[in-house]
Amino acid sequence: MGDKSVPLTVPLPLSRSRFTRLPSLPTFRPVSKNKKTRVMIGMSGGVDSSAAAALLQEQGFDLVGVTLKLWPQDCVNRAEDKCCGPEAVKDARAVAHQLGIPYYLVDESAEFQKQVIAYFAEEYKAGRTPNPCVMCNERLKFGTLLHRADQLGAQLIATGHFARTEKCATTGRTLLKRGRDPRKDQSYFLFSLKQWQLERTIFPLGAMTKSDTRDLARECKLKTAEKEESMEICFVPDNDYGKFLESAKLATRHRGDIVDVHGRKLGQHDGIEFYTIGQRKGLGVSAPKPLYVVELDAANNRVIVGDETMLDRAEFRVDRCNWIPFEKPPESIEVTAKIRYNHPGTPATVTPTADGGALVKLHEAQRAITPGQACVFYQEDLVVGGGWIAR
Repeated sequence: MGDKSVPLTVPLPLSRSRFTRLPSLPTFRPVSKNKKTRVMIGMSGGVDSSAAAALLQEQGFDLVGVTLKLWPQDCVNRAEDKCCGPEAVKDARAVAHQLGIPYYLVDESAEFQKQVIAYFAEEYKAGRTPNPCVMCNERLKFGTLLHRADQLGAQLIATGHFARTEKCATTGRTLLKRGRDPRKDQSYFLFSLKQWQLERTIFPLGAMTKSDTRDLARECKLKTAEKEESMEICFVPDNDYGKFLESAKLATRHRGDIVDVHGRKLGQHDGIEFYTIGQRKGLGVSAPKPLYVVELDAANNRVIVGDETMLDRAEFRVDRCNWIPFEKPPESIEVTAKIRYNHPGTPATVTPTADGGALVKLHEAQRAITPGQACVFYQEDLVVGGGWIAR
């Protein structure tokens, strides 16, 4: 990965900037010198997307604000920080009005139901643990948003994600990199974006920290400056996915066996959809030592449990890989692999396979490698690619 890269974001002082406490914000090179570049900014009603909009406006872009209304159920009773809640829409609209930019609320609830909610439920039914944020980014936030951008004559889209893009001078491909703030980096959730999406996307906050973002919002006196952020899945109240699946009638409780790794029955479960790899609590079985879910057997409707040592694995497959720096990957790649978002990453050797997947060999075994989750490959700050963990 020795290719020389030219950053799309260049840290330069802003001339005549009103952001007096932030002297080195990133400045974006316009696509055309002869025409003011129009950018569609995705606005969730949170502090990050609001600050991103303010920053882009300061840099002279022709901005259009858009909020995607994603969840069709009763939003009135949802928390105000949810991306489809009425308070979130109200805040996004208020920020757009304050900045003096056009604002649109676009109903994409049908697509969200088909592309994200249905996927979420089917993965749990298949004994896998889904990652709806990755799917939502790929299919909606960087899919539908680009389609809407074309309709409104916008050359680029922007979001409040903490990530960076660079143009590779050798290959011409757009690269994806971690955000500068390691605590807020969101590149993991963006690994599946294709070149046609990355090359038209900018991340204004990529070179900033979270505290920089709040300072910027305060400096602009944005309504969202002190707004708290939610760490939950946006459509799952209280982070209780089992309750959500039942209340949305996407899963019903059905009896099955809890067995040990030798197939001996230890108890019964109410549906594999309500369990995940590594789970210890709520099994309802007694044993001389703690038991954990080590496998979910959808074909036979069984939850398989074992002791803690059985959670450790050093080798697994990933399916449906997406490679960012190259169209065709090399025969073997040394990477740092993240097996879930909050995983620190571990050295691994990745061997791509002819069917579009890859074999991942970790240098040290890791706990609770979960089918259905994304495994993302890095080389330092560069996102090499990733795939979906298979059984």
